[in-house]
Amino acid sequence: MSRRKDMERFLSRKQQNQDYVGFRGAGIVAATPVPVALESVVCSVCNRKRNVEIDSLPEDRSTFVCKTCQEAE
Repeated sequence: MSRRKDMERFLSRKQQNQDYVGFRGAGIVAATPVPVALESVVCSVCNRKRNVEIDSLPEDRSTFVCKTCQEAE
């Protein structure tokens, strides 16, 4: 399609909707999420293996209590 036709189509859509920015968007690039480091730990109450963020783990892994068990208490 020619550039002129593209511009005509863009202007007609812009007149119908003032917020229309074109098919490419507003030029905002979505940031890729930073992967969270996980570790498998066994809960000391229910003995189930859980994947937990490393930052939220206690230093002594044997005292870990999962959220399900914390809410039950």
